[in-house]
Amino acid sequence: MAEQKNVYGNPLTPCCYDPMTGWLRDGFCKTDNRDAGVHTVCAEMTEQFLSFTKSGGNDLSTAHPPFFPGLKPGDRWCLCVSRWRDAFVAGVAPPVVLTATHQKS
Repeated sequence: MAEQKNVYGNPLTPCCYDPMTGWLRDGFCKTDNRDAGVHTVCAEMTEQFLSFTKSGGNDLSTAHPPFFPGLKPGDRWCLCVSRWRDAFVAGVAPPVVLTATHQKS
């Protein structure tokens, strides 16, 4: 896989290793042609965003062992571009870590 770039055109920096995030579960918000959701936005979770996404049917705060630990405020996670945009429109978008956000976003 070719080196993937952030929104500044530089190499992506890690989003988070604990919990392990990313479409490829490598800690980076990388993408490939199988990533229909485009999980490329590295965001720091907030209580408002976690409540918003849960109310929309995407519960990121509940653990599903052993594969998903559940997220809490302060965790970083690679979000789908469309979910972040929906949260932005609703006024609850979590902060974005631009150096770890893919340029495809």
